[in-house]
Amino acid sequence: MSSADSAQKLLSKGMLAVIAAQFLSAFGDNALLFATLAVLKQQVYPDWSQPVLQMVFVATYIILAPFVGQVADSFAKGRVMMFANGLKLLGALVICFGFNPFIGYSLVGVGAAAYSPAKYGILGEISGGETLVKANGLMESSTIAAILLGSIAGGVLADWNLLAALIACVVAYGLAVAANMLIPVLSAARPGQPWHPGRMSASFFSACRVLWRDGETRFSLVGTSLFWGAGVTLRFLLVLWVPVALGITDNKTPTLLNAMVAIGIVFGAGAAAKLVTLKNVGRCMPAGVLIGVAVVLFSLQHTATGAYALLIVLGMLGGFFVVPLNALLQMRGKESVGAGNAIAVQNLGENGAMLLMLGLYSVAISLGAPPVATGVGFGALFALAIAVLWGWQLAQKRNRKGEI
Repeated sequence: MSSADSAQKLLSKGMLAVIAAQFLSAFGDNALLFATLAVLKQQVYPDWSQPVLQMVFVATYIILAPFVGQVADSFAKGRVMMFANGLKLLGALVICFGFNPFIGYSLVGVGAAAYSPAKYGILGEISGGETLVKANGLMESSTIAAILLGSIAGGVLADWNLLAALIACVVAYGLAVAANMLIPVLSAARPGQPWHPGRMSASFFSACRVLWRDGETRFSLVGTSLFWGAGVTLRFLLVLWVPVALGITDNKTPTLLNAMVAIGIVFGAGAAAKLVTLKNVGRCMPAGVLIGVAVVLFSLQHTATGAYALLIVLGMLGGFFVVPLNALLQMRGKESVGAGNAIAVQNLGENGAMLLMLGLYSVAISLGAPPVATGVGFGALFALAIAVLWGWQLAQKRNRKGEI
């Protein structure tokens, strides 16, 4: 495929509609998180309830993991994305109208769980193998731009007017639904599968076994699970770290710091698209180790300038680390269990890691652990975990070469 053909495929109407829908949906997700955190503050919930809010969201991914991959593969993925964004819209309306924020956020979680396998699975259907890493880079860049703008909008609007922040989330989800309608109706990847819950669960866990037994997909699953578990924990750590380290108590500053990570990931994802292919995925591993180092250095900062700079670097490392691993799993998963099932298995791993890390973080905070010390320990453990994963991957490569 020529570079002109690749560019045309990446900028097709279908791909642009997917990217637009993803941007609006992710914008709503991130704005809603910070707006809902402001709701918890306004209603005087304890500090440990903040990670619990995200744990409720994450739990929906885990509970629905056996089913959402089959949903994504059984219907046109663009329509699955539209339905999922409709659920997110409903959850935002629940919070907007003053009902229990945990109930509303759990509805958003259900929508997000259904949305994820479809949004990543559709990339392999719209783009070819040669452009899949680039398509993932485009998707991640769009997502991170949405995280950047959505986080800032949620925090700034919540400081100004909390209702306005919630209304902005509702509007974003409504526009995402509209954008989903512009995605071409593609053929279902695996239509006609049985809908018996027991059989669906058995099929899902069979896909889990296939992917976890394959050395390359297991490597991808562990890497992305560690990354996103760490990322979501860092997001909540920032909320408590800012008042302690910087002496600032508003809603805006943690969102701006999150935005710095988002800016960095855009550049990191772009670099990965240019420098890493499916044949040399191991190039991303040093960046993973350095993420943990960057978290340690960040936690010890006491100036805003240093914090902003380190978070940009951390984001660049994160983008370079995770994009190739996502592409590897999508390609190998599409060939074995279907892209939708592969992403559902990935979601189970990632959200299991999130739930575990958030649970440990919540316990640490409830026991009175200082945010700075928590950040240092967290970063050190992450660097060690990625170093072990890297060593394991190199050992696997040596073993495969020895068998040839």
